[in-house]
This record gives sequence, structure tokens and C-alpha cells, in this order.
Amino acid sequence: MPTPDQLLALERKTKNHFDAIMQRGSAVDHGFWYMFYSRLFEEIDLHDDQLRDSLVDATRSSANWCVVRPGTREALQRLGQRYPLGVISNADGKIASILERCGIADCFTTTTDSGLVGYEKPHPAIFEAALRDMGSTAGQSLYVGDIYSVDYLGATRAGMQAILFDVAGTYRDTDLPRVESLEELERKL
Repeated sequence: MPTPDQLLALERKTKNHFDAIMQRGSAVDHGFWYMFYSRLFEEIDLHDDQLRDSLVDATRSSANWCVVRPGTREALQRLGQRYPLGVISNADGKIASILERCGIADCFTTTTDSGLVGYEKPHPAIFEAALRDMGSTAGQSLYVGDIYSVDYLGATRAGMQAILFDVAGTYRDTDLPRVESLEELERKL
């Protein structure tokens, strides 16, 4: 069984590889989890394509998403007192109900779901839809996301400022704006 440190190292390695592929022109980010689980299985010497494919499929269903780090709701509430917050997610049309189930939906003014909008990050149309829903402009907005090629480049190409939410430390050795926690984001803002 991989340790938490091994999983973080694998996440860093996979994000770097994924960013390189996305920057060469891949259109959507579903390949990340395929690469992640393929690398994980290789590292633990597990040869089960069916299990890997089942795990990848599970990441595509928002019904499987609901791990919220302790203190997240409180940090979002503090940020929400200072700024209107919104969500932009490459999801399956159900992210609003998932946020509700996780107990954080009321922390956000708007939720923009690619499954409903018809465009996935990094396409500018999903960012534009979110800005319209927020009643904001790109120049007035800051986007926080965890993958350089999907989130950071997508937001900045749509004219927004962006910060990487880099819990795994993937982008530590870059000069990109980044934070490793919501508390660090609060301090930077």
C-alpha cells in the first residue's frame, strides 16, 4: 500500500507529465486520472487494467467526490465574507448537489459545471460563463485551481488572475503564484 508521501510524489509527477501533454493540445483533462492510476499500479507492481479502468471511471462520477479537509468550510466562510466565491468544475452536471452533500454549497455564490455549460476547462467559454453568473469581469476576478495546464492557463487565457492551489507541492520550484492551503490563500489575499 502506498504511503501518503508516495501518493503526493506520484501526484506531482503525474501533474507535470499531464501539463506537458495538455500544453501540446489535448482538449480535456480526463486523462489525468488514467495516467495517475497507471503510474500507481506500475509503482506497486499491480497488473489489473480492469481495476485501473474502474477507478478512472469512478473519478468521472461526482457521486464519488466528497472528501473535504477539516477547516475547509470555516476558511471558505471567512473568504466569503471578504469576496464573492464561485466554483468552476469539470464535472458531470451534478457538482452543485455534491457541494450541498459535502456541506459547503452555501459558501459559494455560483457554481459553474462543465456538464451543464458544455465546455470544460481550460476552454475560455466555461470561465466566461462563470464570470457572467457572478456578474463580474475577468479583470476583477481571481481563479484558484490545482492544475497548471487546465486551471491556471485556462483562467489567465480568459483574462483572469490565477493562483495555483498546490497542496502536493507540484509547482514549488516555479515562479508561479501558488498556495498550499486555504489558510495560506487567506493570508495572501
